[in-house]
Amino acid sequence: MCYSAQVLNAYDEYCKLLGADIDIEAFAQLYGMKLHDNRIKTPRGLDAAIEADQRAEMDKVRLAVLQYKAQQVTQLGEEIIEQQDRLRMAQEALLKKFTKKATEDVRIATNKIGRAQEKLVDLQRADVRASDGRMFPGYFVPVLIMEDGRKIVRPMRYQCRIAGVPENYDTRFPGTYNARMDNLDGFWRNQFGHTHGIAIVSAFYEYVTGPNGQKIVLEFRPTTEESLYVACLWSHWTSPGTADLYSFAFITDDPPPEVLAAGHDRCIVPLKRGNVDYWLDPDPNDLDSLWDILKDKERPYYEHRLAA
Repeated sequence: MCYSAQVLNAYDEYCKLLGADIDIEAFAQLYGMKLHDNRIKTPRGLDAAIEADQRAEMDKVRLAVLQYKAQQVTQLGEEIIEQQDRLRMAQEALLKKFTKKATEDVRIATNKIGRAQEKLVDLQRADVRASDGRMFPGYFVPVLIMEDGRKIVRPMRYQCRIAGVPENYDTRFPGTYNARMDNLDGFWRNQFGHTHGIAIVSAFYEYVTGPNGQKIVLEFRPTTEESLYVACLWSHWTSPGTADLYSFAFITDDPPPEVLAAGHDRCIVPLKRGNVDYWLDPDPNDLDSLWDILKDKERPYYEHRLAA
């Protein structure tokens, strides 16, 4: 299963490359909710792309991102002060008498101060790193879809909650961030042929078993360094009294030989650029053509290395 990927967070590139419009209101709502719900995760690269976007129509979204960033700076600063007080009191207690509790307080406070300071530095840095594009299950990232005949870039969660299921579906079925190609007409039958999307990806990551039997993470990247137009299925989940959720899954298939040789048995499905428009606007009465598109996928050679 593709548990992580490096996605294109520069959502405006979807517009330039594929003629899409940005769902500005959806991005604004996402970051507005993020201020009050720490379960909502976005790649740092997406935050940075929005913060750098000076177009007037993006003011509402950019303001929400800046508010979230300021909130995080404040919370981290407060945590550092709180843990510094805890550390000071524990050190003073140890000067009087050795206790296991004071020793543990010193260790825990020191570790928490260090982590908070690292997060603060990372939050405030200006340079852009490749790792800023990493997403994991539960993260919201830009996804290209077709809606009412228009291409739209909308933030969606990487873990698909199918419309009509209960909210606890996420914990009961945590693997729904990938849709196996051999199960599209089974488990995913209400999405396949109906709600298709594209995510632009530059690399993907997999757990494999290392030479000593330990689990390691490998990064797979096409040797051409070209972006991959990865086939997705998505769903719009609604429930009374609860915020709507747009979420998606990567379609995966049997891996090419080099991925299999590296130790993994699945691979994302990158589409040929010329097939993207048809994929985004599927005909549910012509599934054979959709199968043909998936089988006629791009076939780059994937180099791999230990993930940083």
